[in-house]
Amino acid sequence: MQIAIPSLFMRGGSSRGCFFLASDLPSDRAARDRVLLTVMGSPDKRQIDGMGGAHPLTSKVGIVSLSQTPGVALDFLFAQLQPNNDNVDTTPNCGNMLAAVVPFALERGLIQAQGDSTTVRVLTLNTDMQCDVTVQTPMTAHGRQVEYEGVAKIDGVPGSAAPITINFLDTAGSVCTGLLPTGQVLERVFVSGEGFATFILPVTCIDNGMPLVLFKATDVGRTGYETVAELNADTELRTRVEAMRLQTGHLMGLGDVTAKNYPKMTMIAPPRDGGSLCTRSFIPHVCHDAIGVLAAVTVATACVLKGTVCEGVAVMPDGLSQVVSVEHPTGEFSVELGLDPEDPQKVIRAALLRTARLLMRGEVMVASAVVQPKA
Repeated sequence: MQIAIPSLFMRGGSSRGCFFLASDLPSDRAARDRVLLTVMGSPDKRQIDGMGGAHPLTSKVGIVSLSQTPGVALDFLFAQLQPNNDNVDTTPNCGNMLAAVVPFALERGLIQAQGDSTTVRVLTLNTDMQCDVTVQTPMTAHGRQVEYEGVAKIDGVPGSAAPITINFLDTAGSVCTGLLPTGQVLERVFVSGEGFATFILPVTCIDNGMPLVLFKATDVGRTGYETVAELNADTELRTRVEAMRLQTGHLMGLGDVTAKNYPKMTMIAPPRDGGSLCTRSFIPHVCHDAIGVLAAVTVATACVLKGTVCEGVAVMPDGLSQVVSVEHPTGEFSVELGLDPEDPQKVIRAALLRTARLLMRGEVMVASAVVQPKA
């Protein structure tokens, strides 16, 4: 027998996945994770028996509920699944899927539209991060509804859609102990492993919404302008990057990150298309076609801090309000940063633009034995 679970299938930014009300999923974590794995069709590299799209960006889940936290309307739990393993990771954030949280809540009647636009405070349970999300909710013949059509464009997503703005309130040290978890803007790590010679690499370990390790492409013998396909086929580089990730995971206080999706590794180069910095991101083992929302915020933050690996590579304007254009394989991602007038090395505001779309509404089917396995 199969059990039907209500779900909305949504795109959030350049990611997509199933969204659920928390009350529609098992409260027991082990049972919930079994359900999510079945829903996505993991582990299977094609995810042929589930809703996953055979890629980390399309193997995501959003779980939403009304919040009990004062001043917060919605709680959001993000779950990252992988096509080829049975890990359900709820430790990192996902700013892309975050863009679909308020539309989902409006569609499911958890909250009501406020006017032509609706601003809602959301708490991401993964890291206790709060943000204000604004969506367009114009009046229609059926009352106020979420507007999905519009002229806003984001790289990594074809066409255009209605804008969704996200204003992050406090992202420093989302997973780590602070913005600079090693206490330094620059570290020199000794990396060794099977198949390559030991090398010393300058890196910046930083977490302003997503734990990242930034390193220069030239320091690993690459240009930083390679295509996604070239980097995914570059076994030698990927082996070195993973060795770096394991090493820096300990430096950042994250312990053994072998089975974790973070820290994300970001290779940087000077901008090539008029932006501030060119990036190639690994999430963590596959090169990202674009860049994650909070990864972009963290990269942008590294660009405004003196002494990071970005210094001398990034092209930055002056001023306390800066728009940092982060180039990636399929375009660019602009992040607006506000700097503290008393301490320009401190970021006090990060805002950005995303879009989302409801793709399908209905029920996903899972075997009853997945929810309640026989003893």
